[in-house]
Amino acid sequence: LVGHSGAGKSTILNLIPRFYDVNFGKIKIDGQSIYESKIYSLRKNISLVGQDTTLFDDTIKNNILYANSKASNEEIIEAAKNSFADEFINKLPNKYETIIGENGVRLSGGEKQRLSIARAILKKTPIILLDEATSSLDAETESKIQQAIQFLTKGRTTIVIAHRLSTILNADKIYVINEGRVAGEGKHKELLNDSDIYRNFYEKQIKKS
Repeated sequence: LVGHSGAGKSTILNLIPRFYDVNFGKIKIDGQSIYESKIYSLRKNISLVGQDTTLFDDTIKNNILYANSKASNEEIIEAAKNSFADEFINKLPNKYETIIGENGVRLSGGEKQRLSIARAILKKTPIILLDEATSSLDAETESKIQQAIQFLTKGRTTIVIAHRLSTILNADKIYVINEGRVAGEGKHKELLNDSDIYRNFYEKQIKKS
């Protein structure tokens, strides 16, 4: 999903796990309306990595474990390694037993994001919702998070809100959202030809970088 700020991208993403319900129409997964299944069942199969990561005043380990309370220590460490969270965790005074403060106040934005991805890896869901939050991170941190996201989304249905077009150039389908409506859809090359909005995004972001 690509579009200007306020175009409706996050609203669309939030409709999928039913944070909001639609007034009309249906959202279907594999042909089944999400309104015909229990919310618990729906959300159990979805992982959301958003711009704001909710963390608890607890240990790193328990914050990751929140995604799957039955996971083993080995699985927690594996998820942390694959999200590049292991790098900073091992520098903390008590490593995985370090208390991170309310909402992770003792962690940087990039560290919080990596914990969020570690949770999603541990949850092992078939559907990933990704509201990319790499725009305010330094280049090295962003690179690691992009690698972690690649690992997380491999072989899974992934819906991405793209703040940087470079991350979605190879997407199966790109939707251009404008004022709450789909203003264009297709692959990258198709949209360069067919969508003025998309072409403007591309020219501003890619050609300047």
